[in-house]
Amino acid sequence: MHLGTLDSAPPSFFRQGVSALSKLFVFSAMALFLMVADTRFDMTRPIRLAIAGALYPLQTVVVLPARWIGDAVRYFESLRTALLAEEAARQQLAQQSMRAGQVEQLTLENTRLRLLLQLRETIKTPAQAAQVLYDAADPYRRQVIIDKGLVHGVVAGSPVLDEAGALGQVTRVYPSTSEVTLVSDPDQAIPVLNTRTGTRAVAFGDPDVDTGALELRFMPSNADVQAGDLLTTSGVDGVYPAGLQVARVDRVERRVDSAFARIYCTPVAKVAGAFHVMVLQPVPGQAPKHAEPEAPAAHEKKGKSK
Repeated sequence: MHLGTLDSAPPSFFRQGVSALSKLFVFSAMALFLMVADTRFDMTRPIRLAIAGALYPLQTVVVLPARWIGDAVRYFESLRTALLAEEAARQQLAQQSMRAGQVEQLTLENTRLRLLLQLRETIKTPAQAAQVLYDAADPYRRQVIIDKGLVHGVVAGSPVLDEAGALGQVTRVYPSTSEVTLVSDPDQAIPVLNTRTGTRAVAFGDPDVDTGALELRFMPSNADVQAGDLLTTSGVDGVYPAGLQVARVDRVERRVDSAFARIYCTPVAKVAGAFHVMVLQPVPGQAPKHAEPEAPAAHEKKGKSK
């Protein structure tokens, strides 16, 4: 090969241009210039706006999945929080409902006790308070069990009252409890007095077990009895003190083919919901005992013998 055809220029690997230090100074100066120009003259604002506008769709697309994931996480967290709050609210509502029921029950008991105390002040008969424990097990009898018995001085035949009036009579006494037969029992009878007319009658328990009402029997069809008449104890039976409210006349049925009227009454006492009651001493036990005549003196007997 002829030497003249050879390229005498050095290969690119050995070529040297602007030094790296010079480039550093140049680019540093450009960066400083751009920063000063952007700060003082706001020269790069159009460029930044154009770049931001061009990159906004891409930025939105990139951020959208993360936003969806965040929304889903917040949704499930809020749903769990809502469920927990609902459960807590239900528990609180149940507690408040229970407390409201207890408050209503206590208010009702307080009202009944106040009325019972007022009734006790008007009755001069010795009495003691008692509480109804439960209804008797016999479905064909209207009886309740109270928490007072022989050890408390309760005797058979004692009248029992609630805050409204005559409730029944003690028919069986146990050591610590007693059985009270209500005035609405079919086998129970109580002499009553019509406060409007002064007519005496006898009220019997309605034989229909479901009514819990009273019935005036053997009253003539032309008897002066009207709906709304108040019936009180007459006191002639020697068990109930006179003047205790017993029932109100509900309706009167007069039939042509019968000489007696059918008179239905509603008890004044709460025969189906009594809780606090008063047990009175029977009327015969309140009668004072008559003093026995003293035996004549010995000298009087001697004087008579002479």
